[in-house]
Amino acid sequence: MYSNIKTIAFDADDTLWINETYFREAEAEFCELLKDYGDKEEIDTKLFNTEIQNLELYGYGIKGFSLSMMECALEITNNQVPHNIMERIIQIGKDMLNKPVILLENVEQVLKTLHEKGMRLVLATKGDLLDQERKLEKSGLDKYFHHIEVMSDKKEKDYTKLIKHLDIEPEEFLMIGNSLRSDVLPVLKLGAKAIYVPFHTTWQHEVVHDVEDENFEELEGILDLFNVLKV
Repeated sequence: MYSNIKTIAFDADDTLWINETYFREAEAEFCELLKDYGDKEEIDTKLFNTEIQNLELYGYGIKGFSLSMMECALEITNNQVPHNIMERIIQIGKDMLNKPVILLENVEQVLKTLHEKGMRLVLATKGDLLDQERKLEKSGLDKYFHHIEVMSDKKEKDYTKLIKHLDIEPEEFLMIGNSLRSDVLPVLKLGAKAIYVPFHTTWQHEVVHDVEDENFEELEGILDLFNVLKV
């Protein structure tokens, strides 16, 4: 199935290092800050809806999330959000940008081995360029990648552009990631291959169920790549 693969691309957030956990922690604190204005479920839903409405303007990442928290706080409090709460919301965003980069288990072992075997590895992620560059530098993983691609989104047109840049055919491209919506479905539609390695926490916007395709495979952990790729 993978004998003709010329490039293996890896997602970054929650595939190589922890990311979504920090967002869930921030959301929990946001709900606690505004508990006098509604229950947790209601506030959480309003924040999610605000994020989705703002995606086209802000894109993905911590900065857009921070702006959505501020907007949501203003809406919930009828533009009367206390100054100390708004200050804390701003600080939550800054704290997220300064979180440590914690690699997921076995990630470096897998990248190092594939790199030493001469496989062309690519980092294909979405989000804020400055933040993703910062995390990659802190991770120490940049030395394993032939190319780094930070996309504003991960749709078919974005992968088409990447594959053309790599000068390969779709069937020679393999994408590995933790999001069925972003890392799997658009890749499969192009005729490329995709491997899903789930993370224990997934943003609800990325949740998709029941993917069936001959070019798709789900693994329990990233170390299982050695078996499927015959390394």
